[in-house]
Amino acid sequence: MKRRAFLQLAAAMLVAAVALPGRVAAEGGCELTAAGSATAVAARDGRTLMLADGRELRLAGIEAGEDARHALQTLAGGRLLQLGRLGPERDRYGRVVAYAFAGDAQESLQQILLEQGRARVSARVGGKACAGVLLRAEARARAAGRGLWADPNFAPLSAENLARLQADRGRFALVEGKVLSVHESGATIYVNFGTHWTRDFSVTILKRLRRTFAAAGVEPKTLAGRRIRVRGWIEQRGGPIVAAAVPEQIELLKSE
Repeated sequence: MKRRAFLQLAAAMLVAAVALPGRVAAEGGCELTAAGSATAVAARDGRTLMLADGRELRLAGIEAGEDARHALQTLAGGRLLQLGRLGPERDRYGRVVAYAFAGDAQESLQQILLEQGRARVSARVGGKACAGVLLRAEARARAAGRGLWADPNFAPLSAENLARLQADRGRFALVEGKVLSVHESGATIYVNFGTHWTRDFSVTILKRLRRTFAAAGVEPKTLAGRRIRVRGWIEQRGGPIVAAAVPEQIELLKSE
């Protein structure tokens, strides 16, 4: 009987591991690599969980708001999590980086936090399909004004609001505007929102990444005249910039 029970448990664990990618694949074709399971003990912040086995789990693909810790504790505290990953298993600090599903939930903790307006999609998600799933969850919360989206300080910034962009240097932000021009200099593609690069907002893309962006439907040279939304960390190089390293950082918006 003990052997039979063990085999049944092993089979159940195998089914869970194989089924995990399908939980997100049901929406948008996002496929994850099963990364085992663990019990969450406590939320350290809005996207970090301490696990019962001593590991620290960093939720992939999101930037959490200040009030997200309590929400994450409520969602995950004391529960068994199924983990799935897109990229490296750990970050440079040794933390496990993964998507997490509590119990039999069909939505990841990331999706739920985004739907509640407790988080924003980060600059690096790991793939277009998975980014699409998260971006749609974020968009629904933003349209409904839930959570942090009820605070105008979190609204997407205008590319023309240079004073605000400069004030938010070093912070993660969403920036929207109409692209004026696109040009190349050295190893960099500059997506410009104004005529003065030393003052106006720009998005930079490394030329060696052009094919990656084009394959994802974001061909840099076609962005001139388009309205886009870019997400990332605001830097100051002459004028304010956001460096786009992956295509999911750029969303094509409908023209006004």
